[in-house]
Amino acid sequence: MTSAPPIFDLVVRGGTVVGPGVRQQADVGVVGERIAQVGGSMRGREEIDAAGKLLLPGGIDPHVHLSQAEPPGSGPSWCDDFASGTRAAAAGGITTVGNMTFPWPGQGLLAAVARDEAAASRQAVVDVVLHPVLTDPAEQPLAEIAALAAAGTTTLKFFTSFGGFASDATPYLAAMRLAAEHGLLTLVHCEDDAILAGALEHLVTTGRTGVEHYPRSRPVTAEVAATARIVAFAEETGAPTYVVHLSAAAALDEVRRGRARGVPLAVETRPLYLHLSEERFAEPDAAKYVGQPPLRTPADVAALWRGLASGEIDTVGSDHAPWRWADKVFPGVDVRSVRPGVADLEVMLPLLFSEGVGAGRLSLDRFVELTATAPARLLGLAPRKGAIAPGADADLAVWDPALTRPIRAAEFASNADFSPYERWPVTGWPVTTIRRGTVVYERDRRLAEPGGGRVLRRS
Repeated sequence: MTSAPPIFDLVVRGGTVVGPGVRQQADVGVVGERIAQVGGSMRGREEIDAAGKLLLPGGIDPHVHLSQAEPPGSGPSWCDDFASGTRAAAAGGITTVGNMTFPWPGQGLLAAVARDEAAASRQAVVDVVLHPVLTDPAEQPLAEIAALAAAGTTTLKFFTSFGGFASDATPYLAAMRLAAEHGLLTLVHCEDDAILAGALEHLVTTGRTGVEHYPRSRPVTAEVAATARIVAFAEETGAPTYVVHLSAAAALDEVRRGRARGVPLAVETRPLYLHLSEERFAEPDAAKYVGQPPLRTPADVAALWRGLASGEIDTVGSDHAPWRWADKVFPGVDVRSVRPGVADLEVMLPLLFSEGVGAGRLSLDRFVELTATAPARLLGLAPRKGAIAPGADADLAVWDPALTRPIRAAEFASNADFSPYERWPVTGWPVTTIRRGTVVYERDRRLAEPGGGRVLRRS
């Protein structure tokens, strides 16, 4: 006598499941928040028809800005919080984000994490990890690094371009050593402060302050010099180190040299550097393209795509730092006052799919590795996140690889009211996003309520 198939809380039926080394048409059964079965016979109390579509692990965006770097009232700031930003993530097939958590004046690292954890717990739609940012070791005691690790915060970030690093880098070297001792991954923004200051001063003294000169205010030499220095810091301390938003071929060369010596390095790049290049700064509203580092040459763009395909670049992070148009492209904006950051959380993966998989630059397996498997591993979330397998969190995205529609900021879940990719046609979109067994997005419907996301403890 044949037994009846098991009944699951949710069955996603008929999709092509893609994961590390896996591609099969299979049903996926979910019990509670976890995947219980992949393939085989099953029934579901709730079912989603994914026939003809791809079923991918929920995306992980390792690099977003959803909390203010300064206290409210300090001036114009990014326009998304954990509620609107994580709704945007869900609309883009992303089920976990990594937020850069800046201590406010007088706060230490632990206090900053507690502040953002409370906000994310109230507001988030998808899951969140927090990356505390070391801006001033005089206010943020390095002794807190051990406590961060014990509490499940396994990353630490700093900038070479601002904060205390320019005046005294020694505490940051010590922080990397402590991070290594306690199992933390160190994230670093690599631009050399002295080169930046000198380049900007030269532009101002020669009267070249228009936004069209912005790439010269943050030249590639600043990124290369800082990357080489951080590679040396990682080599000296043994600290596993993650270079955020790398933009240039010459900076990637510094990483290659370090890896050849056995230095433990990971690399992230960013949508801006894959889809746009520096000639955009000749446009009238060029301020909308500003990020740090700036857009680079077409040769750099090509080198980054090669690095994604070859595995030399490990992840893609949006660096989602969203502004309203009036705060980004304002009268009199110049190289001294321009504000860095764009909103691309909900279009990062569709753009990468369309321009990568669709254009033949990336395999589908490599897309999944870049957007889910690798960030899960680097952030201490594997095997709970990043794969479709029994026992993993039921973080799933149903993709329609043939759906073509343009990017329109007016349709964003983000509070940002413009996109640098406005009207770009994109083929391949997520149509359903599931976070730990709960549908948080269906195309043209935003189902999630704030507070369902969790701040994750990591190993």
